Amino acid sequence: MSLIPSIFGGRRTNVFDPFSLDIWDPFDGFLASGIANVPASARETAALANLRIDWKETPEAHVFKADLPGLKKEDVKVEVEEGRILQISGERSKEQEEKNDKWHRVERSKGKFLRRFRLPENAKMDHVKASMEDGVLTVTVPKEEEKKPEVKPIEISG
Repeated sequence: MSLIPSIFGGRRTNVFDPFSLDIWDPFDGFLASGIANVPASARETAALANLRIDWKETPEAHVFKADLPGLKKEDVKVEVEEGRILQISGERSKEQEEKNDKWHRVERSKGKFLRRFRLPENAKMDHVKASMEDGVLTVTVPKEEEKKPEVKPIEISG
């Protein structure tokens, strides 16, 4: 939840996002300090749960951007579910290891990731577009035009 700043790292923000389905995790980033003692499977899970996505609203659309270096568009799925839910998921494959390789450091994440966002009422769910360029996924959700109430003058008799 964006209202609560992370004291263990990550982005600090004081903007409350009522549409995010994310849950604030007080231990987010906590594993990074003691990562040497954590099993590889836990490191993969912690790293992929941390997929960072920016969401901005313009007068015309909601725009989501995610950094996905090294992934192809075939590795990523963008879906729209009932209830105005936008879901971004995918998988980063594990690098092929050779028997004679000696690893000194492994920091890049691998495995599956999944992020979900509840979109506001004004989102045009049938017109969602996604593109991927230079490892950056951009999802654009157009907004309905604001309908201004029609004002009809009433003649006063008498």
